[in-house]
Amino acid sequence: MRGWSCRRKVPLTLCPFRDGLSRIAPTDGDIAREEDDMQDSRNQQGAERSAFDEFVDTIARLRGPGGCPWDREQTHASIARNMLEEAYEAVAAIEDDDVEHMREELGDVLLQVVLQAQIAKDAGEFDIDDVVRDIDAKMVRRHPHVFGVQQAFEAAGIDTDAIHDADDVLEMWDVIKAHERAIKEERLRRKRIEKGLSPDQPPGLLDDIPFQQPALAQAQEISRKAVGAGFEWETEEGVWDKVHEEIREFMAAERGSADEEGEFGDILFTLVNVARKRGIDAEGALRATCAKFRRRWGSMERYACEEGAKVADLPMQRKEELWQRAKQEETT
Repeated sequence: MRGWSCRRKVPLTLCPFRDGLSRIAPTDGDIAREEDDMQDSRNQQGAERSAFDEFVDTIARLRGPGGCPWDREQTHASIARNMLEEAYEAVAAIEDDDVEHMREELGDVLLQVVLQAQIAKDAGEFDIDDVVRDIDAKMVRRHPHVFGVQQAFEAAGIDTDAIHDADDVLEMWDVIKAHERAIKEERLRRKRIEKGLSPDQPPGLLDDIPFQQPALAQAQEISRKAVGAGFEWETEEGVWDKVHEEIREFMAAERGSADEEGEFGDILFTLVNVARKRGIDAEGALRATCAKFRRRWGSMERYACEEGAKVADLPMQRKEELWQRAKQEETT
């Protein structure tokens, strides 16, 4: 987790974890008094408060009067990238099966959620309770086999008195699906208005795929949706023909030109469709390959260190020998 804020209020001190700001540290007495004050305040509010409620209060305090100057000036946009970075770090901990690190990184992801919700609350947009209620309603709505049909319909705001038989249930399910589509379409409608487009324009097939999504994952989602609309190669061989066509166009493009870059992107996009045809997650496959390369490179560095050398200083032939040794070590 990047040091984004100071947890305690420090008089005459800006956030000590931000570059360029004062790094004056509070005394042990300051910290003790501050922690006692915080604990007393929480005790007065009742012993039944959850750790989550206390965390929400901590973030509110950091954003409130007398809080952390850095936290108070943040906006949705200014910390948006942190959400991605923390999510990536959480996924890395999960894939490493590092439970202790996973616990830490999940906390960092939660921090981003609560901080974004607090920024929204300060702006009068929504608060963390709205976020929790919405996702809770969605989960109930989508799991009638667990929570019961009536609760699922109530979560969608549907009058259950109209349900008398199985046909009514099926009809109401169509209403639930329409309800979720309406929520999504209204969100996209507001986005079109913000962009100066006509609000009556039908939503585009790809409108709800975030541009900020990793490129390979985005390409796979775009391809999946296009296929759902009938835009698909008949066979895998057809996709490979397209790959070879894109490679020829890439080789024919002027070196260093925008066309060359575009053609290379076309190769990658088409290869994602090969992965989709084979049932392979392109993003996950490339991430696994990156992890494999890092492991092997780390082994090469270890071998070189044992020889009293650095990989960068070795001749290419020796580098290749160490690389092959690292590969062999992985397979044995």
